Amino acid sequence: MVCTMAALPSLIRSGWMTKRLTCPVGRPSADDEAVLDAPDDRLSPALVAAGRSEYATAAALLAATRTAAEWEHRDRYTRRLAAFARSRPEWFDTWRTAAPDDPGALLVGTQLAVDRAWTSPARAESLREASPLITAAAHADARDPVPWRIALDHARGSRAGHRYFEELWEAAVRRAPHHYGCHVAALRYLAVSCCVLRGTTPHTPRGSHRECFDFAEQAAQDAPDDSLVQALPARAAFGCLTDGRGPQVPRARLDAAADRAIALSARLPAADPWPAEVRNKLLYVLLRLERWADARAQLRLIGPYATSFPWDRLSDDPLGLFLRLRENLLTAGAHTTPAGLLPAPPRPRSRPGCGHNDRVHAGDH
Repeated sequence: MVCTMAALPSLIRSGWMTKRLTCPVGRPSADDEAVLDAPDDRLSPALVAAGRSEYATAAALLAATRTAAEWEHRDRYTRRLAAFARSRPEWFDTWRTAAPDDPGALLVGTQLAVDRAWTSPARAESLREASPLITAAAHADARDPVPWRIALDHARGSRAGHRYFEELWEAAVRRAPHHYGCHVAALRYLAVSCCVLRGTTPHTPRGSHRECFDFAEQAAQDAPDDSLVQALPARAAFGCLTDGRGPQVPRARLDAAADRAIALSARLPAADPWPAEVRNKLLYVLLRLERWADARAQLRLIGPYATSFPWDRLSDDPLGLFLRLRENLLTAGAHTTPAGLLPAPPRPRSRPGCGHNDRVHAGDH
């Protein structure tokens, strides 16, 4: 059942930014090349076509992810296409007019509506108005967990109660037990609502970094080795390390979260836009933990693919910060501590608990 739903606000860049030299997506790069929020080889043609006010490539891309049940890709492409439609709406308006019942168009339209609502001064009212769109997107394909990821984020934005969130969570994991986007949405809800999720049931409101780690670690333990959910404890570690009050969990737990994400990173393609989001966040965690050798190893796997999140939490120039961090880290000796690499963690902007706030970034997963 879908009641009052809506979604994750996505401040994803409409295109991708470059600094110094740039290279085509998927090609090896020289050490001085870097790209910010680069689309992969499948998304890039859809964005190029949308820039020409053509929607067919985007429609075909989302249809392919639906047919193949590629839910992680479908989620990421939906967020990026909605972000592009926010700045360049013509192509999407044509799509919606030509095929109003297309599941892809419904999904992008839902994401677009809640992106706008999230930053609106009348946020609560705007989120309520977006609810029917999420209902329609959920009904378009009963298998698709992405509308339910949107619903989970809407529950956070509208301060929904724990029982309602539990209903949404159960519906989401029934469709895709290890969908990373849904798990991140649950972790973020847990952070701001001080509600403890264990299994599929929210429990006593207690809320702390320990509860966030409990949820993330259990989810990772239950997920396949190659699932992005293996990076969920590192997401909890990121929340802890950016809390502003200092780590609230033992160092061993932070290291274990990083180790799990390192193992996942090693299984994913090197220098590829798809795992770049996870690796950039992991790099931040490793730098905060002063694990310099592991951080250098992640830089090699990241290649030229920087992502706005997490660097835009620390700087108005996320690509510039990434480049400075990379240069400092790689030029320091193997046994030298690159002191002062990171600016001070941002102040928390939400209620205490797990160090997350309502601001959402490109690839904030």
